[in-house]
Amino acid sequence: MRKRSVRILDSFGYAIRGLYYAFRSQRHMKVHVTVATAIVFAGFNCEITKIEWLLLVLAISGVMVTELINTSIELSIDLVTKKLRPRAMLAKDVAAGAVFLSAIAAVIIGIIIFGDKFLEMIATLT
Repeated sequence: MRKRSVRILDSFGYAIRGLYYAFRSQRHMKVHVTVATAIVFAGFNCEITKIEWLLLVLAISGVMVTELINTSIELSIDLVTKKLRPRAMLAKDVAAGAVFLSAIAAVIIGIIIFGDKFLEMIATLT
């Protein structure tokens, strides 16, 4: 039983190492984390509902998960070939497209949640 729990702890360590690597090496991951942090602060400031929090968490995690998958696909392709091969480039482009699509969905969710709230804030300033 002890051996199994050590393996589980090891797997958590590997996962954290992967997250750390992605944050340190991937410019877009840094952008995603920065934007997510700002959105979380906006959520607290606007006192969004539990359902809105749920949608935000799903949107933010969706973008970050697709970015991590994109990074792992790019690293795997680079491991196999450094040459510019059309299929390797397409695989990278498709993975990047997944990140792009999840980011667009997250922006739409953000607009739906915060749009009215920000318009109300602007109206009170004028």
